[in-house]
Amino acid sequence: MGADVVQLILAGIFLLFLFYLVGSLLLKPLRWVFKIIINSFFGLLLLWAFNFFGAHFNFFIPLNWLTVLIAGFLGLPGLLLLIFLRLVLGP
Repeated sequence: MGADVVQLILAGIFLLFLFYLVGSLLLKPLRWVFKIIINSFFGLLLLWAFNFFGAHFNFFIPLNWLTVLIAGFLGLPGLLLLIFLRLVLGP
């Protein structure tokens, strides 16, 4: 009877470890997607604020998924990169 209890405890520990492993494998991509969404939102806000002030100088950066992702991932350096590209490549 003592060996059955030990096997039951070990099986429970193994099952908890398995649940932890599967849960971490499933949640990691979900955290990555959530981080992309949050960074894209801040990139959109950054571009919107720049375009708000740039409209006074007739200078804007189009809002599309690529510019939002660049500004979201890179932040202020990404915005500077977009401004530089807009100046070099023109309208």
